[in-house]
Amino acid sequence: MCDGTSWKESQLRNYDIPLKSVPKFSFDDPRVEQLISENKPVIITGSNLVYSASKWNLEYLEKHMENSTCTVITSPNHNFKYFDEKAITPAMKNKFVPPTKKVSMKISDFSKKLKNWTNGEDRLYLQQTLNNTVGPGIVQDFIRFRWDWITAIQKKMSWGPLTSNLLLIGMEGNVTPCHYDEQQNFFAQVKGWKRIILFSPEHYECLYPHTVFHPHDRQSQVDFEKPDLKRFPRFEEVQGEEAIVGPGEVLYIPVYWWHHVESILNGGYTVSINFWYKAGPTGDIIYPLQGHQKLAIMRNVEKMLNEALKDPEEVGSLLRAIVLGRYTEET
Repeated sequence: MCDGTSWKESQLRNYDIPLKSVPKFSFDDPRVEQLISENKPVIITGSNLVYSASKWNLEYLEKHMENSTCTVITSPNHNFKYFDEKAITPAMKNKFVPPTKKVSMKISDFSKKLKNWTNGEDRLYLQQTLNNTVGPGIVQDFIRFRWDWITAIQKKMSWGPLTSNLLLIGMEGNVTPCHYDEQQNFFAQVKGWKRIILFSPEHYECLYPHTVFHPHDRQSQVDFEKPDLKRFPRFEEVQGEEAIVGPGEVLYIPVYWWHHVESILNGGYTVSINFWYKAGPTGDIIYPLQGHQKLAIMRNVEKMLNEALKDPEEVGSLLRAIVLGRYTEET
């Protein structure tokens, strides 16, 4: 196990993906805002965004969240692939097997299960919205976040409002498989180390997302550990950017950027906090369109066809009829 202040290459999972490093700059370096304005990821140091949460280990959280009920996700393995329960239609119930379960438990019960966990048991991942129900001590720490710094960036970038803050406590080795979000995200690391592999929206064709009406919408279908290159041949072309984020650092994850997140192996549990903001207005359209704009268009086309046809099974055949032999050489 690492000492919490560093990490080793041996603590990272191995994937056959070419990676370059996400740039890292101090919060007051003008290159930070430049990269954010270009919708490009950057690791930000020295911001003290969540300095008041630096004491949020399990013992502190148990003491100050004693009466709070938390949302915990359980998984039979290290993968925690998100799914939308509302998207599981009656016709899909016999085909779709939820990969995880959502349960409610006191923070003390979660802490006990995490500390006493043994190999073979379901793995745990606490994902709790930070609001006024989490206890007055935690709320006071929350109020002392560097809101002046992050709000200044929000205003400069013309983003929409803050939609939520999520407290994440994961076991070492937990993985959130590759997906993208439709919001801007500041990912603040409090305890332990997380590795985030990012891909620009242009890698859409290489990452094979589920359809927009599938419970795994916005998730890649590709298993990074055992990629099926017969089904997903273009995955071989994917190229990513790697961020190893430690305590006190903040990673900017741009809207529509794919990201695969893991708590490093043998590094102890991790504590992180998400800051999600609605993307700002589109503004003047400049051509050629950027990757995230094209991805948004593709999502809207899928949604429109699904709404018009009233049958998800028909969407694919209609899209093939439009494209094959007309926009491709395939027949």
